[in-house]
Amino acid sequence: MTTKGELFAGLTVAIITPFKNGAVDFDALGRMVDWHVEMGTDCLAPVGTTGESPTLDHEEHERVMAAVIERARGRIKVMAGTGSNSTDEAIRLTKFAKEAGADGSLQVGPYYNKPTQEGYFRHFAAIAEAVDLPIVLYNIPGRTGSNILPETIARLAKLPTIVAIKESTGSMDQASHIAALCDLTLLSGDDSLTLPLLSIGGRGVVSVVGNIVPRDMKALLRAFEAGKVAEALTWHRKLFPLCRDLLGAATNPIPIKTAMKLLGRDTGELRLPMCPMDGAGETKMREALVKYGLLR
Repeated sequence: MTTKGELFAGLTVAIITPFKNGAVDFDALGRMVDWHVEMGTDCLAPVGTTGESPTLDHEEHERVMAAVIERARGRIKVMAGTGSNSTDEAIRLTKFAKEAGADGSLQVGPYYNKPTQEGYFRHFAAIAEAVDLPIVLYNIPGRTGSNILPETIARLAKLPTIVAIKESTGSMDQASHIAALCDLTLLSGDDSLTLPLLSIGGRGVVSVVGNIVPRDMKALLRAFEAGKVAEALTWHRKLFPLCRDLLGAATNPIPIKTAMKLLGRDTGELRLPMCPMDGAGETKMREALVKYGLLR
């Protein structure tokens, strides 16, 4: 089945929001955008879960989106995180992202509310109707508390501006079901499952580990796209321990921010209720980075 547009195929990196002394570090954020352009990242997704959107106030959320879009200046696509468990709030954020010049919107399923399947459909349909901007659905039951079923996703796929889904259920059965029912571009929401998802029709990943090794994740995608499955498998096997040991060590984005601090690319500062790793956790993080070859 031909996928519905290829706007967000490839490597999207769910970037962190850098903090310094309690405030958003916009200078560091700008340097991060420049670095990803240099690395060949296809798209950036600011103010998602990895960007600690739950602890950004409304002004900060908008300023971070605007800063990334402005710094990108058409050099790299921007898929702005504009989801909310309030439909009106999601519409407001999505309108802001469109006016600021975003290429698309990442819309997480409403969290905590646990809507019915009809509620999910009406929520996303209302956003799609209110704002003419490409929408990437984001299904992550482990964070939101409930699952958007494949049949509901297939209904939403009929709406012209809903173009892709970030699939983060961890279920290849669910991903396969979605691929069989509709033509949305299927993106992995779990770094370690990128290659398995590509094998069932996926076209890319919204990556956390891409904050530190975007070229390696891009190499995996490029190899598979070129039909070099053995090469893609080699990249998968190289990346997998880093994804498991790094990203699985604590709740996202604690591990990736810790890694970036150890690599000298971020302060590692988090906002409560997120808190730093303990000494043992940071030691394991350092060991994972050394093993991968990123640290001596």
